[in-house]
Amino acid sequence: MAFASFDNKSSGAPMAEINMVPLIDVMLVLLVIFIVTAPLLTHAVKLDLPKATAEANQLKPEKVEFAIDASGTRFFNGEVVSREEAIKRFATEGARQPQPEVHLRADQNVPYRYVAETLADASKAGLSKIGFVSEPEQK
Repeated sequence: MAFASFDNKSSGAPMAEINMVPLIDVMLVLLVIFIVTAPLLTHAVKLDLPKATAEANQLKPEKVEFAIDASGTRFFNGEVVSREEAIKRFATEGARQPQPEVHLRADQNVPYRYVAETLADASKAGLSKIGFVSEPEQK
């Protein structure tokens, strides 16, 4: 791999050509390596695997209908209850798995204190899924 020339006339001029032989040698060596190693990378054990579906068993949480009318009377699933009885029932429902959703229906004329007490009682019992039920506005 000599780059020098024995010609004295052009000895001071730079070489204007690239020797392609070393580049071709490197490419051929890489090609041989890839040809040898490619079948080793795709080697796999042939198995006949069983077919199965894995669907999660989703339990629908039950819902608790809690209502407060305009006079402040509390209803737990349609049954009239006192605040103390509602607290006990919220505690029972909070211990269940999955936790039920609480659907709170409050009359628009009910004092906010009753709604706030109900939310606090449900939260203390560990119930976190509380939704407010309303009617759509009529046009």
